[in-house]
Amino acid sequence: MTEDVGASGGSQAYLETIRWLYGLSPRGIRLELDRMRAACALAGDPQRALRVIHVAGTNGKGSTSAMIARIAQCAGLRVGLYTSPHLHSFAERVRIDGVPISRDEIVARVAAIRLLLAQPGAPELTFFEVTTLLAFQAFAERELDLVVLEVGLGGRLDATNVIERPLACVITHVDLDHQAYLGSTLAEIAREKAGIVKAGVPVVHAGDAPDEARGIAVRDVIDGRAKELGAPSIALGRELQLATTRRSGLDVCEVTLGDRRVEGLVTKLVGAHQLRNAALAVGAMLTAHPAIDDASIRAGIASVSWPGRLESIECEGVTFLFDAAHNPDGARTLAWFLEATPSEGRHVLLFGAMADKAWREMLAILVPHVDEVVAVAPPLGRAEKADVIAREVAGHAAATVIEGVEESRRLAGQGGTVIVCGSIFVLAEARAHVLGITQEPLIAM
Repeated sequence: MTEDVGASGGSQAYLETIRWLYGLSPRGIRLELDRMRAACALAGDPQRALRVIHVAGTNGKGSTSAMIARIAQCAGLRVGLYTSPHLHSFAERVRIDGVPISRDEIVARVAAIRLLLAQPGAPELTFFEVTTLLAFQAFAERELDLVVLEVGLGGRLDATNVIERPLACVITHVDLDHQAYLGSTLAEIAREKAGIVKAGVPVVHAGDAPDEARGIAVRDVIDGRAKELGAPSIALGRELQLATTRRSGLDVCEVTLGDRRVEGLVTKLVGAHQLRNAALAVGAMLTAHPAIDDASIRAGIASVSWPGRLESIECEGVTFLFDAAHNPDGARTLAWFLEATPSEGRHVLLFGAMADKAWREMLAILVPHVDEVVAVAPPLGRAEKADVIAREVAGHAAATVIEGVEESRRLAGQGGTVIVCGSIFVLAEARAHVLGITQEPLIAM
């Protein structure tokens, strides 16, 4: 990932381009495929030239996508990676062999797409749809060996789901999130995620166990959809096995699928959930590219980097723990990590969230693990007010994210820890400030 977007955030042409893109945000999220199919047809259907592994899920899909792409790179394949949202620069969303595409390419591609969409009868695309079309074109023109495509929201009606015949589909852990768009129950959300499954195409999934409290097994929903389409269903804990041992302070994993067993897997991404994500990534690559060698798999898992996921950064005697937890499921994973890895010193939670998120539930999960809470709100219309969050937990409210970082640093003191989560936008601004890098304007998508 490119860490600094430049002293001024980029050239004038680039800044004008992303302002136009962000200006599409009032069109909101429109989950349907007709517009995207029409736009792709106008562009010559670039998506049909792609060899894709398609990745959906509630949490973990970004990390899993990054692992798949890195394994493929280590095997010598030319790889495209499409993810969202970005942390510091729009260009992070579209990577070729691990490197974001250039600002000049973004300017040129957006200009061409704008001309395309100005034609009579052309569809009116959303921000995410334009970005997805841009990615399809960038990948297709390079004739890549593999494209790892992360779903933006849901699956069945996500813009990425115009892909007709991927090499494999992956569904990471599924939980409640985006209920306004995906359904109010776990079963409804699972069905939306399973909407990426295609006829005869293997689906590798997290094999989530039955949740008696919510009366549904996500695994059963995915298995059922796969059976309808004649698609092989490969579930973690069933066809795909993960075994972990502790050696010299490291978790060393072994993944087995059929007659393939890959041993000696170690990842620098932190947390037990990342071991499961690694198993899914290995399963996806063994399914899509059965001839891939074990050494490439080990090298890919060992070298993958995905900032903002239980990422620890030391700064002036304070540890900052940046995590992209933005829903209760993510908060539970973060809480488990904090409980499993106790550290000395005071713990301060720097927290901000969108008003439509289950932020009260997140706080209830996290507050028992910290000494103080500092509430902030990114400069976005959807953000919950900092003072509203602070009142909920008798915490402190800061006027800006940067002021929140400094107040959290002061409250934590030397040897303390500041935990930053709740919204990717809070994480991005806080992380940029701590690292001393510049970031582009925030956009809530």
